[in-house]
Amino acid sequence: MPKAETFALGDFTLQSGRVLPDAKLVYATYGAMRADRSNVVLYPTSYGAQHTDIDWLIGQDGILDPKQWFVIIVNKFGNGLSTSPSNVAGPVAKGRWPRVSHLDNVRAQARLLDEVFSVDKLAMVYGWSMGAQQAFHWGALMPDRVDRICALCGSAKTTVHNKVFLESVRATLTADEHWTGTHFRAHPETGLRAMGRLYAGWAMSQAFYRQGLHITETHPTLEDYLVRQWEGNFLRRDGDDLLAMLDTWMHSDISNNEIFGGDMTKALNAIKAKTLVMPSTTDLYFTVEDGEAEAKLMPNAEFRPIKSVWGHRAGNPTSNPEDQAFIRNAVQDLIKS
Repeated sequence: MPKAETFALGDFTLQSGRVLPDAKLVYATYGAMRADRSNVVLYPTSYGAQHTDIDWLIGQDGILDPKQWFVIIVNKFGNGLSTSPSNVAGPVAKGRWPRVSHLDNVRAQARLLDEVFSVDKLAMVYGWSMGAQQAFHWGALMPDRVDRICALCGSAKTTVHNKVFLESVRATLTADEHWTGTHFRAHPETGLRAMGRLYAGWAMSQAFYRQGLHITETHPTLEDYLVRQWEGNFLRRDGDDLLAMLDTWMHSDISNNEIFGGDMTKALNAIKAKTLVMPSTTDLYFTVEDGEAEAKLMPNAEFRPIKSVWGHRAGNPTSNPEDQAFIRNAVQDLIKS
């Protein structure tokens, strides 16, 4: 297992104008960087995930082969490893956490690449879900620094329907008795368990359950699946961290900055990288229709949906060899292009 490293950003000024005191990024690397630095892949984390949750796809014959790529997984702000509500003290603690945007994440990641690795151009940004959102931000905000983008089950801008889903997650989690109105006074076990059950109905498709794919030797009943897979997943995390990441997701928009001034068409047109837009055909909140609409406005994008019943999780198919193979082949095609 690679050792996690910490990059100190110092006092980091956010897009909002607020400051994260003594900010840090935690990251891990896989493989070896070539002397000409031509094989660097940035792999940002998804919602609720830390680098050890998403590095399963890095390996020989994996989706990202470390013999070919030097992969840097960067933990985004709020995920419990990089600077987050759960690990800060002082003026931004206890419900005073500021809004962090993906622009903030990308700017911090750019400093990591500059100051630690002396990398001025990425071979690829690979991301799933909120990782895909960061990949699109990289492509729009720093078009000359990215050759390729592989964006799975994500969006360049969070849609209204997606926000409705996120509001239901927020309401479910903050219904916990430990919510003070600004932060949690203790670990919100009841809220996290409820959040897990809500997520189970959105992250996986109707066809997934109709085909009984939730029943396995590990999860012999629906109740066991819900308790061990979904409640257990969120019980690992800090409630305030989850709300911080939810807020970043809610306000994700590659055009919401001084560069594009809210002009989404201009922002999407700015993505020069060869881009694979890969929604799942059964994703309930990053829909295939929304992905296609965004891809049409990117000058070098290929729209290649994942035909799968695994819903949103088709883009992170830890236990789904068919979707793994589809994504692996797509990445190889992207490399050849």
